[in-house]
Amino acid sequence: MDLAFSSEDLAFQQEVRDWIAAAYDDDLRRKMSQSKNGYLDKAGQVKWQKKLAERGWAAPDWPVEWGGCGFTASQRYIFNMELSLAGTPNPSPMGLKMCAPVVLAFGTEEQKKQHLPPILSSDIWWCQGYSEPGAGSDLASLQMKAERDGDDYVLNGSKIWTTQAQWADWMFCLVRTSSEGKPQSGISFLLLRMDSPGIQIKPLPTLDGPAEGEQEINQVFFDNVRVPVSNRIGEENKGWTYAKYLLEFERGNAYAPGLMNMIRKVRKIATLELADDGGRLIDDPDFRSKIANLEISVEALNAAELRIFSGNSAGKAVGPASSMLKCAGSEAQQAITELTLEAVGTYAAPFVRNTWSPTNEGRAGPEYAAPAAPSYFSYRKASIYAGSNEIQRNIMAKMVLGL
Repeated sequence: MDLAFSSEDLAFQQEVRDWIAAAYDDDLRRKMSQSKNGYLDKAGQVKWQKKLAERGWAAPDWPVEWGGCGFTASQRYIFNMELSLAGTPNPSPMGLKMCAPVVLAFGTEEQKKQHLPPILSSDIWWCQGYSEPGAGSDLASLQMKAERDGDDYVLNGSKIWTTQAQWADWMFCLVRTSSEGKPQSGISFLLLRMDSPGIQIKPLPTLDGPAEGEQEINQVFFDNVRVPVSNRIGEENKGWTYAKYLLEFERGNAYAPGLMNMIRKVRKIATLELADDGGRLIDDPDFRSKIANLEISVEALNAAELRIFSGNSAGKAVGPASSMLKCAGSEAQQAITELTLEAVGTYAAPFVRNTWSPTNEGRAGPEYAAPAAPSYFSYRKASIYAGSNEIQRNIMAKMVLGL
């Protein structure tokens, strides 16, 4: 793995920096500085994603013929690193990074033509229908039925922890089409419209206290919802194969660049806050040791990600190593938000529900104080979603270590 950038790579790095400086406007910067989880509301995410799409940079990992960037491995690394270090908004991964790879790999040409262009332009919004009240990390135990009726499936049941379902136009969904054999063998992968009759969405409360309509997760109920058989991806009862493929993209993301930006924010806060002795918090030996340990962990994760993702350019899938990245990345996110809360101190105590509000109502202290506690509470779930870290360690033990 060659970590030295060529002159072409350095020129590309400057190109990306110049574009970010021009495209990342003050409104987006202000909103991101107050984000609880690194994401914006739908309007903000769409605004940023459309800027990326206009530049041709919305889908770095897609094939060029479908709108991908054609980046080299080093350019992809530089691009992601510069976006993260600049603190730009995270586009919703549901369409771009989760549904699209499955459609590209297993969908028909008709499905690709129907779904990929509006995903790329952010004109169509997606959500994920995987977990159920009785099937979370043990996803193969899902029970939502899809019974064949002519050219349709009829769906009954519910999905839970459905991120941003209230904004979604479509859902990619796992359903049970057979109860015979192993649980994994009776699952199918469907694409369905969220405005279909019989779908009801109910928000779920979370500790970060989102404003009304801005909730991150929901429960979605299905009452005799009809979905055309033509909306199925691949073969009936083979959905588990497609689901595992998608989870590599959900879990196998690059965490290190974003973590580096989070640490940089903590450092900045620590230069402004006071330690117990009246000096700057950043000069306190105990606090400096905590930051240093986090930086070492993130640099180690960055090296691991570079090694794993460099294999992608040679056609090697992330595979079960995605579980390692998910564990290390999510736990680092939690540790950094804990340190941020420690740095902000008592100014984090007044809980601000709508951190994006332009008014100062309910706020105390500097601007960076308001999202500190909500971010801390929001990231408590990072080690649970996308398969709990306990499950990920089981996967690593079996699939990587052969235990």
